[in-house]
Amino acid sequence: MPYVNIKITDDGVTPEEKRALIVKTTAALQEVLGKEPEHTMVVIETLPRENWGRMAKQYGPNGFT
Repeated sequence: MPYVNIKITDDGVTPEEKRALIVKTTAALQEVLGKEPEHTMVVIETLPRENWGRMAKQYGPNGFT
């Protein structure tokens, strides 16, 4: 069973956008790997910006600072 975990910031992602991510991720697994949609699990985790960092900088309202 394919399991995909998508982690994104919680910057106002709508339920419709999440639904589209699930649908398109499932379709990509079917197209590329031949995985059946009924066996595919997609999880979307939204995390606060302050929980993200890159190049020793914390992500905030104005990007990485």
